Amino acid sequence: MRVAEAVGRTLALLGVGHVFGVVGSGNFHVTNALISGGVTFTAARHENGAACMADAFARASGHVTALTVHQGCGLTNALTGIGEAAKSRTPVLVLAGETPGTDQTSNFWIDQAGVVAALGVRVERIHSAKTAVNDTIRAFRLARDQRRTVLLNLPLDVQEEEVAWSPDLVGELSPRMASGPSPDAVGRLADLLAGADRPVLVGGRGAFGAVEEIRRVAAISGALLTTSAVGRGLFHEDAWYLDVMGGFSTPVTAELIEGADLIVAFGASLNRWTTRSGALLRGSTVVQIDDTADAIGVHTPVALGIVGDCAQVAGLVAAELARREVQQVGYRTELVAGVIASGVRWRDVPFDDIDSASTVDPRALTIALDDMLPMERVVVPDGGNFNGYPAMFLQIPDEKGYCVPLAFQSIGLALPSAIGAALATPGRLAVAGIGDGGFMMSLVELDTAVRLHLGLVVIVYNDNAYGAEVHHFVHGGGSLETVEFPETDIAAIARGFGCRGVTVRSIADLVGVKSWLDGERSVPLVIDAKISSFPSWVLAHTFDEE
Repeated sequence: MRVAEAVGRTLALLGVGHVFGVVGSGNFHVTNALISGGVTFTAARHENGAACMADAFARASGHVTALTVHQGCGLTNALTGIGEAAKSRTPVLVLAGETPGTDQTSNFWIDQAGVVAALGVRVERIHSAKTAVNDTIRAFRLARDQRRTVLLNLPLDVQEEEVAWSPDLVGELSPRMASGPSPDAVGRLADLLAGADRPVLVGGRGAFGAVEEIRRVAAISGALLTTSAVGRGLFHEDAWYLDVMGGFSTPVTAELIEGADLIVAFGASLNRWTTRSGALLRGSTVVQIDDTADAIGVHTPVALGIVGDCAQVAGLVAAELARREVQQVGYRTELVAGVIASGVRWRDVPFDDIDSASTVDPRALTIALDDMLPMERVVVPDGGNFNGYPAMFLQIPDEKGYCVPLAFQSIGLALPSAIGAALATPGRLAVAGIGDGGFMMSLVELDTAVRLHLGLVVIVYNDNAYGAEVHHFVHGGGSLETVEFPETDIAAIARGFGCRGVTVRSIADLVGVKSWLDGERSVPLVIDAKISSFPSWVLAHTFDEE
């Protein structure tokens, strides 16, 4: 068979979870081979949408997911979504046709390896028919075992070569083995927890398989629990869970974290967003646990760094504390329990409605939608002035109910990401919260959602502007015409794609949402929410961090 087919068949046997893409001549045969091997293919309308779908699907499913694109322009169209995946350490395998280096006069020629390497993507290549299977396995293992986004270049001339292929050439891959901490590291962390009065444990995406072990450590040491934004929902069943740490924190949550004397991060990077540029860590001893050594201490100095699998480290530390017969009240006092109950949810924080005859307060709108939409959901917020509303006012059932494509700080990624998340979590309602600016950048993927009969909800927070820029520059002088736009009938645009479109200017207008919820939900619902425009609390943190 052709090398292109051998690559696709090999990846299918290795267990690629899904493939998203836009097919051209350079990736036609490898894509068809994946499909023939039993991998489900979703055709997007734009390569960047396909990249976001692959990123979200991989995050939600935990499986290596493929993105397939044409050489040159097909790859460059996908770069923002690929950059988001790379910054998030998502195991996405990018399959791209590649113009041979001997044909640099081709319109499609670019240095593909150089382009994506600048984004932090690892680069592999199919070198020859003889090495094709091993090259493919190497790229897959790199994505799976190191949780990396990997570009696998498929030179057009090599794709056409003939290869003798059989399933026996692929074999079974050994599972990734978790790294373990040293006894000294376990002992030092146990010492710190035993000596802390107000410990807080932070879970990130790296702690998804370690929930019970971390909760056991917290119960013994008297620690409160919180998460990074991407880990939101990890400890949703725990009475001592503070919800998200960082820019999305309520005042109550932020105050309790600031009061900690020890902060232990499990699989969380402790970046500037999570720590509010270090403000939430002042006065605390900081410990970071990660299975990747070069991730420790990148964003903030730590007193102790432990390389190891989060579940294994937490289990060993819990056992060591139990051996020492440690059982502390710590931060889990009756007073603190009352404080937590009073205000770790944003919907419990009072506010005065800011609305008018033609606009609705986005906070009141989101709370009303939170009450209406089924809790079995996955929430996908976009970037922008509005993004705190869906991110914090929409509750989630667990850690699988949240997907945050904000590692690249780009707007316009939530709609295709919601499609990928919906496909990875059947039975859940995907809810994208996106501004009108980000929606207009990505609305072509409504066609994909309609074609797939996905009953997802798209909340468009429509202020007819790039709202973050408006509120940031409004007091600095200069014209805002470059970031403000005439009113757009987004509901009508959505109906043109075959969606249900509802315009909302008041809470009473949500009757159209109830009608959709009571129906078959076989097409997307797009809510054109004409919102009152004012700076959100997240905006201050956003521009402080630039």
